[in-house]
Amino acid sequence: MDRPYPSLRPQSLMLTFLGNYVLRREIAVFSGSFIEVFGRLGVGEHAIRSTLTRMARHGMLARHRRGRRMHFGLTARSERILLDGEARVLRRGAVNAHWDGGWTVLSFSMPESWQRQRHDLRSRLVWAGFGPLGNGTWIAPARVDVTEVIAPGGADLGLAGRVKVFHGTAEEPTDVGAMIRDAFDLEGLAAGYRSFLERWDRPEPVPGAPDDLVRFLWLMTQWLGLVRVDPGLPVQHLPPDWPALRAQEVLHDLRGRYEDSARAIADEIIEYIPVACPATAGAGRDAAADR
Repeated sequence: MDRPYPSLRPQSLMLTFLGNYVLRREIAVFSGSFIEVFGRLGVGEHAIRSTLTRMARHGMLARHRRGRRMHFGLTARSERILLDGEARVLRRGAVNAHWDGGWTVLSFSMPESWQRQRHDLRSRLVWAGFGPLGNGTWIAPARVDVTEVIAPGGADLGLAGRVKVFHGTAEEPTDVGAMIRDAFDLEGLAAGYRSFLERWDRPEPVPGAPDDLVRFLWLMTQWLGLVRVDPGLPVQHLPPDWPALRAQEVLHDLRGRYEDSARAIADEIIEYIPVACPATAGAGRDAAADR
């Protein structure tokens, strides 16, 4: 049976909300406002309070108490994550139609006993748009600053001297299309965009949604989940019916349709207090628990 709305994690929805209605505003939002907004999304009060607590414990939110009321604002860590998401949605998008032919090639070697470091590095490489060629060699179809990949926010994995990075173009007899198919999960990426189109490329995308704020948050959260794992592969080396092409058109159309109305609704709901520096104020002990 077709669900009337997407099933998305509360924290993912929370990041979309923060990125659109808190980022750059130097405010901390009353906990009751989160409960009201996410109640519209079908997320219960207990789940929202748990999400706020967990994000604060992990240095993603800063607590600000005013009397008996608790407010939550951004930290340096959450600002970095939100700005990265904004860049992927607004600037990079899902279709790499202007590829210059350049690659970043990264190789690493580490002892077999370094299982945690190996897992963490691989996760960060996927996040940064890399795919594995094998034998510790990874490629990304763009120039990538791996400094932030290896040690984001100063969280160094201790890989000094174990990572080598090169930039350049593929030369004959390299089959670039085959290399992309080997290094990246094209079917997995395509399946994500097809799911997005099944939900949103229709006359009434979310018939059970109460208003445009709900539609906008669902739309942008699902899209951000896709572009965060999409490495931005060059479209000339992808199948001609690559679903990201249509999906991005649908995204831009619906975003334009919902955005202003959603912001007006959010402005009515959100109760907040000003904070002098949202990236650091109140982060204190919460930031210490980041890792």
